[in-house]
Amino acid sequence: MKTVGELGEDGLIAQLCGGLSVSGKVVVGPGDDCAVVGEGDLLTLLKADAVVAGVHFLAGEDPRRVGWKAVARVLSDFAAMGGTPGELLVTIALENKTPVDWVIRLYEGMTKCLDQHGGVIVGGETTSLPEGAPAMISVAGRGTVKSSEVVTRSGGRPGDAIYVTGTLGGSIRGKHLDFTPRLEEANWLTRHFKINAMMDLSDGLAKDLPRLARMSGCGFEIDRETLPLSEGISVEEALGDGEDYELLFTSGDEIEGTWGTTFPDLRLTRVGQLILGKGSPLEGGWDHFKR
Repeated sequence: MKTVGELGEDGLIAQLCGGLSVSGKVVVGPGDDCAVVGEGDLLTLLKADAVVAGVHFLAGEDPRRVGWKAVARVLSDFAAMGGTPGELLVTIALENKTPVDWVIRLYEGMTKCLDQHGGVIVGGETTSLPEGAPAMISVAGRGTVKSSEVVTRSGGRPGDAIYVTGTLGGSIRGKHLDFTPRLEEANWLTRHFKINAMMDLSDGLAKDLPRLARMSGCGFEIDRETLPLSEGISVEEALGDGEDYELLFTSGDEIEGTWGTTFPDLRLTRVGQLILGKGSPLEGGWDHFKR
């Protein structure tokens, strides 16, 4: 019998989602950064995400940083769809011996992130874990997006330039706990340009760009010499480390000049283009079941 490790994350998701029923109000279903549902000019974004001790953070990490990351991951997915955060539900699964102070500081980190970037916690769930089990924080959220500004992974076109914000690689040094969800930048992009496809970089450019290209029915070419590397990081690390939480998007518009005036402190780099056919393969990136 095949295991999830043999199937891999993308293969498992494809198998699980293949038999799901479809509703007439589902605009975007499984496979994108968020589900999009509703009718009319304002649509609803739905997203759930989880962080687990030993996978997404070390057990001795400052819980305020863990809390920030737990909600910032969901906000980053709202940004990837061109949306705005709304209400969040938080589920925490903990051992009985977890200090109450740890949980209080966890929520301090979550509320700090939300105070800065939008969204509110409106409820959730608490549950106990068997002794020795790693703590888990799961965040489910609702956001909104104008129907005219929603962006998916599947709208890329041959000839589109491929852009990334910020720098890539080196997340393990701490960036993965302190990143800024690119809500302001994504909202500005969708208001001022034709953004054909977009997602956030959670599993590394080597894993996420092929996903975007595949969903858009395109291949891609990248220029490794132009990749915006974090300090002290190799090209291979920039491609594969993951947890950058920067925007990856495609457009036929010229964006760099206006971007530099609007966001002078954040790099925007054109790293390649979408093409007809398959293009060059990329190796690396994060897969939860193939580590």
